[in-house]
Amino acid sequence: MSTSPTRPAAAAKSSHGGSDVESQRMRRRTFAIISHPDAGKTTLTEKLLLFGNSIETAGAVRGRKSERGATSDWMDLEKQRGISVSSTALTFEFAGFQVNLLDTPGHHDFSEDTYRTLMAADAAVMVIDLAKGIESQTEKLFRVCALRKIPVLTFVNKVDRRGRSPLEILDEIERKFSIEPVPQNWPLGSGEDFRGFVDLQDDSVHLFDERNSSRRISPKVVQWSDLESIEPSIASDLIEATGEEVDLVRMAGATLERERFLDGSQTPVFFGSALTNFGIEHFLHGFLKLCPPPGTRQQVEGSLPEASSSFSGFIFKIQANLDPRHRDRVAFLRVCSGMFQRDMEVTIARSMKKIRLARAFRIFGQDRQTLDEAYPGDIIGLVCPGEFRLGDTLCQDEIIHHEGLPQFSPEFFAVLGCADTSRRKQFDRGLTQLVEEGAIQVFHDAHAKQREMMLAAVGELQFDVVRYRLESEYNAPTTLSWRPYKMVRWFNATAEQKAKLRLPFSSKLALDQFGQDAILLQSKWDESVLHRENPDIRFEEMRVASHERASGN
Repeated sequence: MSTSPTRPAAAAKSSHGGSDVESQRMRRRTFAIISHPDAGKTTLTEKLLLFGNSIETAGAVRGRKSERGATSDWMDLEKQRGISVSSTALTFEFAGFQVNLLDTPGHHDFSEDTYRTLMAADAAVMVIDLAKGIESQTEKLFRVCALRKIPVLTFVNKVDRRGRSPLEILDEIERKFSIEPVPQNWPLGSGEDFRGFVDLQDDSVHLFDERNSSRRISPKVVQWSDLESIEPSIASDLIEATGEEVDLVRMAGATLERERFLDGSQTPVFFGSALTNFGIEHFLHGFLKLCPPPGTRQQVEGSLPEASSSFSGFIFKIQANLDPRHRDRVAFLRVCSGMFQRDMEVTIARSMKKIRLARAFRIFGQDRQTLDEAYPGDIIGLVCPGEFRLGDTLCQDEIIHHEGLPQFSPEFFAVLGCADTSRRKQFDRGLTQLVEEGAIQVFHDAHAKQREMMLAAVGELQFDVVRYRLESEYNAPTTLSWRPYKMVRWFNATAEQKAKLRLPFSSKLALDQFGQDAILLQSKWDESVLHRENPDIRFEEMRVASHERASGN
């Protein structure tokens, strides 16, 4: 039977003074968890919530068909397939900090959602499977973090299973990412011989005798120098081999420097096992010590002082039917500056429309709690009145525009039809809301009088999600017809330049949902022709959609 999460208490009522905002900011830690599918990202998320006392029993993540499910994977489709298909916000209190955790999809097909979510994070935890090492999606997501200068902590998971040597993992991190890994602990044994880990900061040894995936377990802590005498059951050759590795790491490795971690040239590395709770509490304490508090966000228009008391934030996610009982849309907003207060009036910077934020929530997976106040770093849910767009900046006093969200070139194109004409109204409403979420992109033929709505996505699985949700949430079964296009290139051109466009025969001139000009292409060869025949026009495979008003088509 599912266990309801223990919701974190709402922030205490406070004065409006900047000093209070600053003290609240300093105790926030907002981060995203990234990994390749099956590295243990969702399991680690569950265990951080368990140790943060936000859930009483961890979901049986390993066997997704059991009754208990992962708190962060709340959609029926996620439970059926055993993968995360949507980012989730989870908040808990631990050791005097308010931790805002963003669980992201690991599968490539949902990478757009992950990229948008990373823009709301101040740090990232990269989860690596000890047996598999660095996998393709982990590498791509790390590149995004590096590009955005997001500091990365590394958690090497599944040390209680047979896998590569820890030294191999450190070497791979340094070789592939050009970043210096600095281990914070070291495993004592591996696989069936795993007994615990050595804390490299104080030479203590954390021993685990019990394996329990559903509740917190505390290790037995002894000093390294006393290990052999206190624990004679641990083989002397295991102690000797571990001691040699620890000495090698200390002699050849670097010392962790906070500034180098924050600028992305070092990553602290923790070893553990999320499934069996080995090393989770140690990692959580280490993470909170290293993770930076919310900092100043980049703006593209307007500016805010370092410690501004003026409220601002940006919307990085919109979710329809978060709770089917409410049938509403929730916009996820990252607070960037000042203090949010429920019922405050703000301006949507894109449209310059003023709006009162009467309904706000703290989000915990699928659950929600009415929220009165929030501070920089917090993730809040706002009931979406149809006025918000992904990337919108909401501000109270000075009009600013926070950095916009990326729109990536899709790789799959199709036309969805409504299988039951009597459900056409529900189909249209559902599709409009799912497009608003950014789950899928829309393109129209720029020349056709009858505009066919062509849907496009980075990954094929996104179409499965859209069709599933249209049927399960809107009772609108669909048909699907694929189109041959494989990429989009956006461009800005004068009317004269557009009139002289020379396109490959198999391409199509289109408009996206924001009314932006785009070319749909079927191959890389078509793309090369496009560039060769139109040298005066710049074509882009990614664009930032933040300030445009959607076309509404």
